[in-house]
Amino acid sequence: MNICVFGASSNDIDRFYIDTTEYLGRQIARRGHTLVYGAGANGLMGAVARGVCEENGDIIGVTPSFFNVDGILFDNITELITTKTMRERKQIMEDRADAFIVTPGGIGTLEEFFEILTLKQLGRHGKAIVIFNQNGFYNDMLTMLRSTTDKGFMSAATNDIYTVMDDTDTILDYLENYKTDIGHVFKF
Repeated sequence: MNICVFGASSNDIDRFYIDTTEYLGRQIARRGHTLVYGAGANGLMGAVARGVCEENGDIIGVTPSFFNVDGILFDNITELITTKTMRERKQIMEDRADAFIVTPGGIGTLEEFFEILTLKQLGRHGKAIVIFNQNGFYNDMLTMLRSTTDKGFMSAATNDIYTVMDDTDTILDYLENYKTDIGHVFKF
């Protein structure tokens, strides 16, 4: 299975997040899965790639050409795909992935999550989406999503098309047993 992992590119984060995400990478490789991600060497992107690399797993990295500068990209990528734009980058990651894991991150990670969530809501894919809620990182966002539903701005079904978990092995068990679902459609 090709598992796309979204996450922070910053190194200025608590070591807990780095260690937890490196473990995720090791487990992805140990279970025979391929990592699909944004090709970064830093932050949680670098952590997941290092974990996969430590276990000799396969890594598909997708990056816009303007990121191809010293220190930005991970060196040991099995297949590096270079794009012209960020939009093209996201499209390739979405197309190549069988499932998505959203680790803690900033605005780029949030944008990636909301795009794949929107696409699933619109019935454009039926792939699993897991929010890896390390140390409660996404609690505030989850409260916002529930509030959005409570106030009628979003269908309650939208909160049923992603899963929130905080344990690597449980996440991978879930993904390995997930049945693709294309039954969700936007509520007009």
